[in-house]
Amino acid sequence: MKKVNILATAIAMSFGAGAAELPTNLKWETNTSDPVFASDEAKRGGTFRSFLTSFPLTYRTVGPDSNGAFRRYLLDYTPGLVDLHPNTDNWIPQIANEWAYGDDNKTVYFKLNPKAKWTDGEPITADDFVYKLTLMRSKDIVAPWYNNYYTKQIESVIKFDDHTIAIVSTEPKNKRSLMEATSLTPVPKHFYKPSKDENGDGVDDNFVKRFNYKAAPLPGPYYLASEKKGKSVTLKHVGEDWWGYENKYYQNRFNVDKVRFTVIRDVDLARQKFEKGELDTFALVRPTLWHDKSNGEAYQNGYIQKFWGFNARPQGAGGIWINTQHGKLADINIRKGIEYASDFEGLIEKLIRGDYSRKPHAMGFGHGDYDLKGSKAAPFDLDKAVEYFSKAGFDKIGTDGIRVNADGERLSFELTYLAKVNEQRMAYIQEQAKLAGLELRLKLVDGASGFKYVREKKHELAFFDMGTGPVPQYRGYFHSDNAGKPQTNSFTNFSTPELDVLIEQFRAEFDIDKKKQLSRDIQKIVQEASVLVPGYMAPFSRGGHWRWVKFPSNPMTKQTISAFDPVEISNFWIDTDVKKETEKMMKQGKTLEPIVVIDEQFKS
Repeated sequence: MKKVNILATAIAMSFGAGAAELPTNLKWETNTSDPVFASDEAKRGGTFRSFLTSFPLTYRTVGPDSNGAFRRYLLDYTPGLVDLHPNTDNWIPQIANEWAYGDDNKTVYFKLNPKAKWTDGEPITADDFVYKLTLMRSKDIVAPWYNNYYTKQIESVIKFDDHTIAIVSTEPKNKRSLMEATSLTPVPKHFYKPSKDENGDGVDDNFVKRFNYKAAPLPGPYYLASEKKGKSVTLKHVGEDWWGYENKYYQNRFNVDKVRFTVIRDVDLARQKFEKGELDTFALVRPTLWHDKSNGEAYQNGYIQKFWGFNARPQGAGGIWINTQHGKLADINIRKGIEYASDFEGLIEKLIRGDYSRKPHAMGFGHGDYDLKGSKAAPFDLDKAVEYFSKAGFDKIGTDGIRVNADGERLSFELTYLAKVNEQRMAYIQEQAKLAGLELRLKLVDGASGFKYVREKKHELAFFDMGTGPVPQYRGYFHSDNAGKPQTNSFTNFSTPELDVLIEQFRAEFDIDKKKQLSRDIQKIVQEASVLVPGYMAPFSRGGHWRWVKFPSNPMTKQTISAFDPVEISNFWIDTDVKKETEKMMKQGKTLEPIVVIDEQFKS
């Protein structure tokens, strides 16, 4: 067999010196035998009406302000080369029909679906994956994390022909980790053609500004079709001939023709509009909504139905992130005091009615052996909180009940939260903290602006959650390359030389058992550093939907975040005939029995 010199080939390809030669001994794989998770009863058509609490700060999926909630519709849920089946956890095809592993434990080869197209009709080819590396390495995108990752983790993307590529990791990995690292999403090279490229890196010198509100074509079934700045955004389906429908795992999904997001900044107002029939679904995850505010006339008459479905997906890092570069918060005694002064147990019992549960570790839950065993969040303990605050010098109580030190400084911090719906919960945490002499000054910075605020490290304390995959990630949160820098996910600004070493070893480790041990070692350090107070988790989807919104007999998968997200699993549909029937019944005053569906197939 003729060996391929990967690095030399990559250099040759980048300068057009010749075509790469595909190894002849590859064992190509695919997977078309796993069960489907949509329904052949699904109907195409209709407009799904939803809402956003803030207008997107950008349509870019990389660079400043790009990591907001709306990005999932433009990147996170769009097809990559392959994906994990949401129930079996096996690899299934997306843009790639087949794949093969190189014998160097660094390379994965992919055969692209020759029918795959961008939503503007242009073909998706090997060039779009080669250009991905060009774009992500460019300083013009102003995204240091991506620059670092695609330089230090991805060695090269090699084109053999228009529909055959290889993606090479910089380090050997086990098959699971290797596929996770190399299953890239493409970028449309034809769209990002630079108008000015003085540094010659193939990327527009004014990338951030030029593409800020210029929506790129997508590989999925929907594209951003229209907007009313500050008011609404509409996604449109490319139609029945979308290339993905040849894939069995995409059939009977993404069924609505349009998805219209209206900006409604007040969530309670959005709920009222939903109950008037102006929105098709509304999340009822919050206990007060599910138990108290979803029993009105439309529910009782059977026009709106309720759904509660459990998942089995990993829970991400979250709770109260402590910015260790803000003065007194560098003191671990202060941070430990904050941990013990945060009454999440009482919050869950009194405000959440026990529907949620406490995260056992700040880095989340549900990653199997990657998680630190026996980990348990610090309980609410006023004596412990006072003990640590006193060690930090705050051993006296001021006239207002807040602790002070010898210099007269008050034990006071700003607690930022990113959604108005959390106002009451943060007020509870605030009031309980006062019992330990800790003042928390609440600050709401809503929506996309709030996430930008914490990414720029302007917060002292901040309450929010992050997503996760099957394997936890640590570099963005705790590596020194990201600490202290804006537009990174180092929300705590905490790093140590020991952590840097462990994180690098974790990313490079080939042996699964050793990798899991490294993960537990990292989690132990993070826990002992008290830089993130574990919050709560809700492993389910819960909402109300008008009766014309239909779903399969098994509506949930293990990985479903929201049963009614139009782009995630998206196996629901709108029955326009039932919609007309319901509207007619409402006019005639006819009623139906109330319906509540609870899907417990994945309840732990």
